Amino acid sequence: MKETVFELISAYGYPALYALLAAGIIGLPVPDETLMTFIGSLTLENGPLSFTYSWIVSYMGTMTGMMISYTVGKRLGKPFLYKVSRWIRLKPEKLERAEKWFHKHGMWAIFFGYFVPGLRHLTCYYAGVSGIPLLRYVLFAGSGALVWCTVFLSLGHFIGENFEIVLQALHKYLGITITVLVIVGALCFLIYYILRKKANKTE
Repeated sequence: MKETVFELISAYGYPALYALLAAGIIGLPVPDETLMTFIGSLTLENGPLSFTYSWIVSYMGTMTGMMISYTVGKRLGKPFLYKVSRWIRLKPEKLERAEKWFHKHGMWAIFFGYFVPGLRHLTCYYAGVSGIPLLRYVLFAGSGALVWCTVFLSLGHFIGENFEIVLQALHKYLGITITVLVIVGALCFLIYYILRKKANKTE
C-alpha cells in the first residue's frame, strides 16, 4: 500500500496528495503520517514540491476528510458506522475503545486524535454522532489539522530521506511525543502572549 501511495504522489502530485489525505481521514488504509513526512522530504531545496503548496493542499485534504466523517456520523448515526466498519477493516472492539476515548476526553479527543493512528477519523464520526455543533467542531478539528499538518510536513522537510526511521521512533514513543508537542506549543503561546503584552504597554 505504501509503495502505491508514493507512486500516486510521484505521478499526480498535489491532486493525489489531497485525495489520499481525504480518503485516509475517512478511514481508508492510507499511511497518513508516512505520507505527510514523505511529502515533507520532497519539499527540500530543488525538490519537486513546494512546502507552502504542500501545506495548503494537505490541510484542505485533511479538513475535507474530517468534514465528511462528521457529516456521515451526524446524518447516518452509529449503526451505520458499525455496519461499514468491516469495509474499512475496523473491529467492533476498536470502535468501542474509540467511543469511550471520545466520551472521556470530549473535544480534545478530536484535537489530539490526529496524533493517534486509527483514531483520527473515528473521533470525527463520533463528533457527528454526538451532535456537537458544527462551528465548535470546526474549531477543534481545524486546530488539530493545522498542528498535525505542520508537524509532519516540517518533520519530513528537516529529516529528508531518513523520515521513515524517525517516524517509527515517533510511533514507538507516541505518548512522549504528544506531551513534548503540547509543552512546546504552550511555551510558544506563552512567549507570544508575554511579548504581545509588553508591546501593548510600550504603545
